[in-house]
Amino acid sequence: MSKCCSDLNNPNVETQPEIPASIDPAAYVYKNETGLSQLHLIVDTIHCPSCIRLIEGNLNKMDGIETARVNLSTKRLYVLWDETKTSANAIVRKLDDLDFPPTPYNPALMSSASEKEDKALLKAMGVAGFASANVMLLSVAVWSGVDDMGPATRDLLHWVSGLIALPTVAYSGQPFFRSAIAALKARSLNMDVPISLAVLLAVGMSVAETLQSAQHAYFDASVMLLFFLLIGRYLDRRMRSKAQSAAQNLLSLRAIAATIIKDDGTHASLPVEAVEPGMKVAIAVGEKIPVDGTVISGNSEIDSSLITGESLPQKVLVGDAVFAGTLNVSTPIEVEVTAQDDQTLLSEIVKLMETAEQGRAKYVRLADRAAQIYAPVVHILSALTFIGWWVLGDVGWHFALMNAIAVLIITCPCALGLAVPTVQVVASGLLLRRGILVKAADGLERLADADVVVFDKTGTLTKGRPVLTNKDTVSPSDLSLAASLALSSKHPLSKALIAAANVPVIKRDQVHEEPGQGLECYLNDNRVRIGNRSWCGIVDDDQSLDDEVSELWLSDSTGKKVRFTFEDQLKDDASAAVDYAQKHLKSVEILSGDREKAVKKAAELLSIKKWIAGANPKDKISYLDSLADQNHKVLMVGDGLNDAPALASAFVSASPATASDISQTTADFIFQGNKLKPIVEAITIAKKAQHLIFQNFGLAIVYNMIAVPLAMSGYVTPLIASLAMSGSSIVVTLNALRLRLSEKGA
Repeated sequence: MSKCCSDLNNPNVETQPEIPASIDPAAYVYKNETGLSQLHLIVDTIHCPSCIRLIEGNLNKMDGIETARVNLSTKRLYVLWDETKTSANAIVRKLDDLDFPPTPYNPALMSSASEKEDKALLKAMGVAGFASANVMLLSVAVWSGVDDMGPATRDLLHWVSGLIALPTVAYSGQPFFRSAIAALKARSLNMDVPISLAVLLAVGMSVAETLQSAQHAYFDASVMLLFFLLIGRYLDRRMRSKAQSAAQNLLSLRAIAATIIKDDGTHASLPVEAVEPGMKVAIAVGEKIPVDGTVISGNSEIDSSLITGESLPQKVLVGDAVFAGTLNVSTPIEVEVTAQDDQTLLSEIVKLMETAEQGRAKYVRLADRAAQIYAPVVHILSALTFIGWWVLGDVGWHFALMNAIAVLIITCPCALGLAVPTVQVVASGLLLRRGILVKAADGLERLADADVVVFDKTGTLTKGRPVLTNKDTVSPSDLSLAASLALSSKHPLSKALIAAANVPVIKRDQVHEEPGQGLECYLNDNRVRIGNRSWCGIVDDDQSLDDEVSELWLSDSTGKKVRFTFEDQLKDDASAAVDYAQKHLKSVEILSGDREKAVKKAAELLSIKKWIAGANPKDKISYLDSLADQNHKVLMVGDGLNDAPALASAFVSASPATASDISQTTADFIFQGNKLKPIVEAITIAKKAQHLIFQNFGLAIVYNMIAVPLAMSGYVTPLIASLAMSGSSIVVTLNALRLRLSEKGA
C-alpha cells in the first residue's frame, strides 16, 4: 500500500519498511488553518477508560503529535499532528500494533462496525452459555456422586468438561484476551488483564487438577465466569448506546441525497457530498432540506426546531435562508445551494459538539487518574489475598487461588471511568434537543458551579429591535408618510416605523439620507424631514428630552411636528428567567453599555437591584474581575461584539445564536431562539448533571469499598464477582440516564 502523496514528497518524514496498515488514511486527512493535519477515525474495539488511556498515551508519544483524543461514547479518535514529522500511515500502523484497528469515520461504517461488534459478543456469549450449561450438568454428576463415584468415572467427567471448556474459553474469551494482549504489548495494564488472568488461572488450575486425578476441577466456574462477564459487557454496550453522543445522533438528521435541477429543467438525484454551491435543489413537501441555501422559488413553512429550538414551523419566503437537517412541511420550494455538505450549519454544530465531548473536563481527568492506578492495585490485592489465604489460612492453595481470582474480577475501574462521560453525553444531547449547544468540554461543570449571572441588556434581556410605543397618539396619515420615507433607510428605527405602519406603504422617490441626521424629500415644494430633533428644527421644550426612549421627528415646511418614540422591549420570558436565577443563584445583575435611564428602567421592570450602564468592553472586564476577586463564579450572558471580551473573561459564558460571530466563538454555550428559557434549562440540567456525577462517583467508591474486602475475605465466589463487576458499570450508566427523565417532566 502506498503512502499519501504528502508523505512521498516530504523528505522529513522518517523512512521505514512499509508495513501494510488496515486502512489507507490519505483520503481522510485534512489541514486546519494552522497547517496541522487532522484525522478522524472510528476505533470500535474501545470498551473502557483503560483502552482510551492506552491509545492516547501511545499516540501522544509519537513525534509531531499535538493532540490524540478518544471519545468513549462515539468511539471516535481525533488526531492533530504535524505531518512533516509523522505520517498518517504511521498513526494507523501504531493503532494496528496496539490491536485497535481503526476504520474511516463514516456514520454508516460506524453503525456497521458497532453492529459487527455486538454480533461478535452475542456469538461468544451464546457459545459460553451453551458450554456452561453442559459443563454444569457434568459437574452436578460429579458433586452428587462424590462419595460413591470411582476415580476413573470422575476423571472421565472432568476430561469431558475440559474438552468442552477449553475451546469455549479460547473462542469466547477473545474479546478479553485481545484487549489484554494489546495492553501488555504496550507495556500497560487495563481492566481486561486481570479478567483474562482470572479466567486462565481458573482453567489452568482445573487442567492441573484433572491431570493429577484430583477430586475437584473448576471448569464449570471458568466457563460460567466467562459467560457472566460476556453478559455484563454486552449489556454495558447496550446501555451506553442509550447515552450515545448527541453529535453522532445529529448525523442521522442529514438527508442522504438531493434532487438537483439541471439547466434544462430536468431533475437528477445526487449524494449530498457531491452537491456544490450555486446548484439548484428541489425540495418536496415532507422532505428534509439536504443543504444550506437560499429559497429562490416558492413560499413554505419549515420545521427548524433543530436550529431555533422552536417547535412551531417558521414561514420562509423567496430570499430567506434554509439549513440542512430542517424539514419542509408546507409546499414545494427550490433552493440555491450556498455551502458544501461539510460546511453546513448542521456540520458546524456536529463539529462543536464533538469538540466539547472529546475534551477532558475536570471530573473526567479526576476519574482517569483514579482508574489509572486501579490495575496495579488490583494485582497487588489479588497477590496478597492468595498469599494470605495459602500461608495464614491453612485452607490449601485451591481455595486461596479462587479468592485471588474473585479479587481480580470484582475490582474494576469501569464504574469509575464511566461516572462522568455518560452523564456528560446525556446532558449534552438533552440540551441540544432544547436548542442549547455545549461548546466547552468543561462547560457543564462550570455552569453548575456559577453563583452570579450577569446579563447584557440589548439583544439579551431585550429583543434587540425597537418598537414604536406612541402609535395610538399618531395619526395614520402621519405614520404612513413617515414610513414611506423610512423605506429608503436601513436604520433600526426606520424598520420599526415600517413595521408599525402595518399596511402597504409606497416608497417615495428622490429621498435623500443625511448620515447621522435623517431622511428628506420634497412633496410639491413641501420639504418633509424625518430624523433627529435638531435636524428637524425642533427647538421648543414642550416635549422634554428623555433618554429612556429613542425618538424620531417628522417635520415639514408647513410647521408639522410629530414625535415618534421607540423602546427596545424585554423578551417575553425575561422576567421568568430572572426570577429563576434569583432563586437559584446568589445574585443577578445587568452590565450594559446602553444609556443609564434605559438600563435603570429594564432593571426596575425585572426587579434587578444591581446594574451598571454605559460600560465599555474594558469596564465590563474590570467589573467581572472584581466579582472574581470576591470569589464569585460568574455566568456572563451577552450577544454584542462589545460583549466578546467579557464572555471570554467570565467563569462561564453563554450567547444567543443571533449574536455576533466573535461572541458565539467565545461563548461556552450557544442558545437558539429569541427567549431566555434555554438559559434556565441549561442551569437546571447542569446542576442535575453535577449531582448525578457525584452520585456516580459515590456509587463506584462504595461498590469497591464493599466488594473488595468481601472478596479478600473469601465471601465472594468468582461467579458472584463477575456479576457484581458488570452490574456496577450498568448501574452507573442507568443512573446517568435518569437525567433524561427531566426531559419528560419539562
